[in-house]
Amino acid sequence: MRIKKYLAIAVFGLLAISCSVIDSLLTFSINNQTSVTIPAGFPVNTPIDFSAETASNSSTVFENNNTKADLVKDVRLKELKLTITKPTDKNFSFLKSIHMYISTNNSDEIELAFLDDINSTSNTLTLTQSSEKLDKYLKAESFTLRVKTVTKETVSENITVKADMRFQVTADTF
Repeated sequence: MRIKKYLAIAVFGLLAISCSVIDSLLTFSINNQTSVTIPAGFPVNTPIDFSAETASNSSTVFENNNTKADLVKDVRLKELKLTITKPTDKNFSFLKSIHMYISTNNSDEIELAFLDDINSTSNTLTLTQSSEKLDKYLKAESFTLRVKTVTKETVSENITVKADMRFQVTADTF
């Protein structure tokens, strides 16, 4: 009787390990990039909202990884990094907080990433990503990013910020 219990535990353990190994073999990244402009002239401590439509390159990446959109099981944001590209000498010291949201024409808006109480003198920021499943957003041909910022200094000129996003995708093969 004990042998059957040990055998059952061993079989269950092998199944659990093999499923996680298979999932790791079918996991890949999608990198996406867009730029947004933080407009000049808004008063300090005033929320500023602006949006950017972003084309999704996911169908090509799915195909390159031997899968397709309807076989995608899970998409999560793994990193969202912001870099000021214009003016080149600017840093994020002007920013108090930033929240980024994602939506499509067919899906509700959800928070993608954020950072509050920013105290940075760098021209790059890595935001805290949400734990939301993003399957329906990355499967779409395009998605909209809405950015909400609050400044702690007066912005005297437009600031262009590049957003580099890395999504982790788990899918089945064809």
